Amino acid sequence: MKMISLQSIAAILLSALMSAPAIAAPDLANGKVIDQQKCYACHAKKSGFSNGDMIYTRSDGKVKTFADLKKMVALCNTELRLDLFPEDEADVAAFLNQQFYKFKP
Repeated sequence: MKMISLQSIAAILLSALMSAPAIAAPDLANGKVIDQQKCYACHAKKSGFSNGDMIYTRSDGKVKTFADLKKMVALCNTELRLDLFPEDEADVAAFLNQQFYKFKP
């Protein structure tokens, strides 16, 4: 049985880390499209506002942090079966944050 040296293990780990895909920055344009296609109409209908964006800016909003915003987007995705990928959820949260909330991520 051949023993692997500590340097060989380190080299293998470093190689694996360098070849792993980097986490992509959120795509704000994609987040905007998803908001317009899937979020806006539902929010206008459910909130009773004629403008779907008003739910994001109301004074009694539940979203107080960027973490809350991400959770709310994930909840909507799950409950409404929007079939968004995790990357899409991140894009929507980033777009809504930039457009309305202005939280520090």
